[in-house]
Amino acid sequence: MGIGLVDPILKEIAAKLEASPSQVSLLFTSYMAVMGVAMLVTGVVSTRIGAKRTLLLGLFLIIVFAGLAGLSGSVGAVIGFRAGWGLGNALFIATALSTIVSASKGSLAQAIILFEAALGLGIASAPLVGGLLGEQSWRGPFFGVSVLMTIALVATAVFLPATPPAARRTTLADPFKALAHPALAIMAAVAVCYNLGFFSLLAAGPFALPEAGIMEIGWIFFGWGVLLAVASVALAPWVQRRVGTVPALVGALALFALDLLLMALGADTSTVVIVGIVVAGAFLGVINTLVTEAVMGAAPVERPVASAAYSFVRFTGGAVGPYVALKLAEHQGSAAPFWFGGIAVAVGVMVMLAGGRTIAIALHGAPAPHSAEEAEAEALGDLS
Repeated sequence: MGIGLVDPILKEIAAKLEASPSQVSLLFTSYMAVMGVAMLVTGVVSTRIGAKRTLLLGLFLIIVFAGLAGLSGSVGAVIGFRAGWGLGNALFIATALSTIVSASKGSLAQAIILFEAALGLGIASAPLVGGLLGEQSWRGPFFGVSVLMTIALVATAVFLPATPPAARRTTLADPFKALAHPALAIMAAVAVCYNLGFFSLLAAGPFALPEAGIMEIGWIFFGWGVLLAVASVALAPWVQRRVGTVPALVGALALFALDLLLMALGADTSTVVIVGIVVAGAFLGVINTLVTEAVMGAAPVERPVASAAYSFVRFTGGAVGPYVALKLAEHQGSAAPFWFGGIAVAVGVMVMLAGGRTIAIALHGAPAPHSAEEAEAEALGDLS
């Protein structure tokens, strides 16, 4: 919920702290850049102190830095505390995915669907909560994140069984070695392009709707989040069963690129921007689920290492997106961020097309996610 809670108040932060849109975009950039680099150490930490303690540490850092951001008096301070927030998020997100996969009694695909469903629920509900809190004060959503993460910390401490340190301790070099595998490197490159479009949409969307208030933006991104959640859980497996992982990813990325480019063409019309934002949720839900499954299934390394390597490239590469998008908006107009995001995602489509065979070969041999073969393997105990 951390991303969605803040999105409705971006314009309010700019107004109250006398910041430009590109300065406000650094809330995303500092967050993602630190989170991406920190992904390299998530495995080092979790294999030494255990997954549960790593999750608790990540949540504690988010609680502290989100609260400090809410107490800040300048946009620079908020940007700095968002960077600390990114560190906590890295420790939590990477470890949470691998923990859910390890703890699941079902298949890898089922565990990832559970993970994406949780993300979708948070992304869908957060803009409304952020809008309600933001109408009281721009500081409200930051304090809201602290409260929610406190609930998460208590729940993790009470309900998650103790997890001992791993038998093999990973090193800082392991994620870089993992990127030597072509399929993982291709997926990471595609994710950079996708993230440039994704976070350009998040950062530029509110500023492209100058007459929309905090709650209006909250409702718009609520619709976006609902479609994202539904597509993650229901649409992604349906499309994957019918056309396969690589064709489904190519199609979803191409539709997302087209959506951004259509928003660029109609950026002066609020209806076009609103519909474009909401519809994008469906494409993003499919992409999120299928990319995560491809990364977890294609890399011949431990899943936490694969996740760390992929996330490092994805977030550090995509970190420049929000700043570049809103800097373009300041100098070239409201359409420029959507042109930038659409072109970036289109490049990702070309990378996916060029590397699709390599990814398909890497995925070959494992039962297709959500297929009858996967269910049979699960029943025989071949999957964990």
